[in-house]
Amino acid sequence: MRQYNGTIIWVENYSRTVRDAEGGILYYEGSLIDVTKRKKLEAQWQHAQRMESIGTLAGGIAHDFNNLMMGIQGNISLLLFDIDSSFPHYKKLKNIEESIKSGARLTSQLLGYARKGKYEARRLVLNQIIDESAETFGRTRKEITINRRFESDLSEIEADRTQIEQILFNLFINAADAMPGGGDLTLKTTNINSQDMTDKQYKPVAANYVMLQVTDTGEGMDTKTLERIFDPFFTTKGLGRGTGLGLASVYGIIKAHGGYIDVDSEQGVGTTFHIYFPAIDKSNIHSHIPHKGPNRIKPGKGTILMVDDEEIIIDVSIEMLEKIGYRVLKALSGKEAISEYQASSAKIDLVILDLIMPKISGSEVYDKLKEINPQVKVLLSSGYSVDGQATEILKRGCNGFIQKPFNMEELSRKVNEILDSK
Repeated sequence: MRQYNGTIIWVENYSRTVRDAEGGILYYEGSLIDVTKRKKLEAQWQHAQRMESIGTLAGGIAHDFNNLMMGIQGNISLLLFDIDSSFPHYKKLKNIEESIKSGARLTSQLLGYARKGKYEARRLVLNQIIDESAETFGRTRKEITINRRFESDLSEIEADRTQIEQILFNLFINAADAMPGGGDLTLKTTNINSQDMTDKQYKPVAANYVMLQVTDTGEGMDTKTLERIFDPFFTTKGLGRGTGLGLASVYGIIKAHGGYIDVDSEQGVGTTFHIYFPAIDKSNIHSHIPHKGPNRIKPGKGTILMVDDEEIIIDVSIEMLEKIGYRVLKALSGKEAISEYQASSAKIDLVILDLIMPKISGSEVYDKLKEINPQVKVLLSSGYSVDGQATEILKRGCNGFIQKPFNMEELSRKVNEILDSK
């Protein structure tokens, strides 16, 4: 229904016909109830449910793909361990390893969308990162004029720099694709409060936010495209020009940081993305700097219990560990792991434990191992990243985490970090 001021609203019509004793119509009566707010809430809920379902699917695909690549990466590591650069096919093997890394970056985007991507939160000045990223991007797209409108006293945020840069470059590339002949890209930052974030399809958590606004003067989008731009694998680009994961990963990364994103666009006019990050709570700052040792393989000594429900993964992992010098026991399920550890805990120095297993999960297995031996040393392994369930187990005392696919150097370093710790 259109109101006098031109605004369209949703209404429910309740009416009835009033008749006389002979059945003739006397008049009609009824009422119209404005249900616009309810309709908006329903649309918001349906959108959230759809995005959550797609996120779960995307995360599952990434996890399974990482497990698949683990078998390939492990075997490549074993081959490279026994040869040097003079081997006739050494370069081809290294090329395969680089392809695996590219595949891992792709799954990282999927995990980012699913909000299961790895990130290390730090205090960041958003203006500085935007300025540096825009400078880098501008050198490659000189036909685009980049305008900066930064608030000088911008609040800090707590976020992962690499993933913020990933957001920026995805948005910059998206804008550039919409302006093939050049145009203006305007970057604006400002401090904002949740009370100022009105007319959204979501209700923001009451807090202070830092808003980033990215505006281009490109082709713009129609309504149908706008409804799907954050869906993974959806792209309006031609064949071979995009995976459809750029804006999907942007959405996931922002949600993982507790933020919000929305977009306004009009065909022939341009597009504006509004991104909101929670302003830093200075009373609750945490910073974790992961240890990164040198990439070398140190000879190992001791016994390791390898637990994974995928035979190809457990076989290649055992072979890598044995190459390094460890004695290895194996378990293909959570039940086997608990039984094996009960029987041999005195001689097991470390357990490498898969997080996602049927029937008895890695989390449950970890708790059982702690009951048997409170000093048990456990390295978690998963096709998902460290965030989410893995983080909870690490908080309960687990000693470390390694994400699949990993090579022999990464495995050696992680195992040594734990076994060498007091």
